[in-house]
Amino acid sequence: MKRNKNQVLRNLAYLLAGVVLTAGIISILNFNGKREHIFLQDKSPRTQVQPDRMHARTASFVAAPQDIDFVSAAEKTVNAVVHIRTEMVRRGASYDDFFGSLREYLYGNPHHNPAQRSLVGFGSGVVLSADGYIVTNNHVVEGADKIEVTFNDKRKSKAIVIGTDPNTDLALIKVDAEELHFLEFGNSDDVQIGEWVLAVGNPFNLTSTVTAGIVSAKARNINILGNRSSIESFIQTDAVINRGNSGGALVNNNGELIGINAAIASHTGVYEGYSFAIPANIVRKVVDDLILYGEPQRAFIGIEIREMTADLAKEIGREDINGVFVAGVMENGGAAEAGIDAGDVITYVDDVAVNTLSQLLEVVGQHRPGDEVTVSVIRDGKEYDFQVLLKNREGTTEVKKREEAFFNETLGVSLARISNSDRNNLGLNGGLKVTNLEEGILMRGGISEGFVIVRINGKPVDDKASLESALNNKRQNTTRVEGMYPNGMKISFEFFD
Repeated sequence: MKRNKNQVLRNLAYLLAGVVLTAGIISILNFNGKREHIFLQDKSPRTQVQPDRMHARTASFVAAPQDIDFVSAAEKTVNAVVHIRTEMVRRGASYDDFFGSLREYLYGNPHHNPAQRSLVGFGSGVVLSADGYIVTNNHVVEGADKIEVTFNDKRKSKAIVIGTDPNTDLALIKVDAEELHFLEFGNSDDVQIGEWVLAVGNPFNLTSTVTAGIVSAKARNINILGNRSSIESFIQTDAVINRGNSGGALVNNNGELIGINAAIASHTGVYEGYSFAIPANIVRKVVDDLILYGEPQRAFIGIEIREMTADLAKEIGREDINGVFVAGVMENGGAAEAGIDAGDVITYVDDVAVNTLSQLLEVVGQHRPGDEVTVSVIRDGKEYDFQVLLKNREGTTEVKKREEAFFNETLGVSLARISNSDRNNLGLNGGLKVTNLEEGILMRGGISEGFVIVRINGKPVDDKASLESALNNKRQNTTRVEGMYPNGMKISFEFFD
């Protein structure tokens, strides 16, 4: 039956559950991935709870079994979950970046420009090591100029971003500290539907809040990250989380970290029974990548798939609808080299059952290029196992480490490869960001820090070697530089030797 436009499910929106901006802008994502903006009148930097003005509602909740003790798990968790405050400087005009150097010369530090304003956001994070590594959501710290962490004992510390992964909505930050309380990882593959869990975070700036619920579902894809290469395989719970909980901990009854809270589903923007967390096994792998390599290492089987349906099963002559259908294999990909063909049905990867794209992405997402996995398929009614060598997006097994910033004397700037967050936000495949300027060609041309060089003399640049090669590719003593600023403004210019 055709859905009525007024039906509740059509209006269900997926909210990123963490960031509260003092400018009062909340982004809501609906089922179609369309972003709507609600502008709030109250621009107060803090949320005040006023019981005398609150409307009481009667709600029914399922009581926890008497033999479940949450006290120990809560004690382990609250001191390892932190409050995160971010500040992002917003400039008033798009030409600010281009004329940044000249304005600084004439008027002083551009960051003191009255036309600029700051947006303040809040979220949560989980301490993973005694020396200060903290995991949170990418959307909590994305674009932040300042990050401040507050611990459960009210200590405050400045944090820096170690790395981000927009494809999983994870970020790793670090504070300068020692002997911190931290959480141990649990195995999210072992989490069972119906298992009791705790969510710990800072909803509405109420620090160290603990709520309980059960695991409602696993491997949920809610289409919230907006990228075909994103890994969406959330643990769904009914533990209460709200804005400010993003980046907080989802723990089992042993106090082990089994997920990072990321999103809620709601009509109103507050909790209505559905919350989602990134599985700990994905978190652990991404965090390790960011520490070891500076950026996440994505591995691919090299296939195109369709999820099985009753109609598809009938079409291919199968009686059940388990597994995922291989619609095609990539040339020179790991699947093709292992012998997997279009028309096969994948049922297991490393003995883990896969019946949806989300389940497949979650299993493969725990591996790096160069790893080998066992893929079980059904072909002509028989089961076969294939050893598949996983590869990166470029079709190799190379693990790429983020290159450190380097200085180029010709341009007079220090440069670093753009982060995955910048790639995602700017729609770029690569580029070099200006991290520091000295007297030279780019400074005289009015370029300021943050500018991303995309091409030089028509050649893409993404590292030191490609930059030097492109600079040597000039004609008639003319060098052409093309790039853009983080606000999306594109710039190109030429200079002569």
